[in-house]
Amino acid sequence: QVLLVESGGGSVQAGGSLRLSCVASGITYSSYCMAWFRQAPGKERERVARVDSGSITSYADSVKGRFTISRDNAKKTLYLQMNSLIPEDTAMYYCAAARTGCWRRWDEYNYRGQGTQVTVSS
Repeated sequence: QVLLVESGGGSVQAGGSLRLSCVASGITYSSYCMAWFRQAPGKERERVARVDSGSITSYADSVKGRFTISRDNAKKTLYLQMNSLIPEDTAMYYCAAARTGCWRRWDEYNYRGQGTQVTVSS
């Protein structure tokens, strides 16, 4: 059974930081592209950041310079360090794993977590 379990969400004030984690089980983690998505109420789900099997990263323009994605293959864990948070970052954050590439669309990822809520107040 494949599981992706996110943690680390919470409520912070604008300017604060959070670190999200996603622990994977049941997959050959190191060979997967891993990504963080988010979805705010009334908005489409968007890919925030991704890291491929070679640890090459890419970010949405809205988070570039503030968020850092990283992976620990030994621990099968994905991270998202979020700094300088703004209210617009408020959303449910999800991790996802893809076997065949770092796709942009949520439905192209083979496995997806249940999410962790991030709320940023002004």
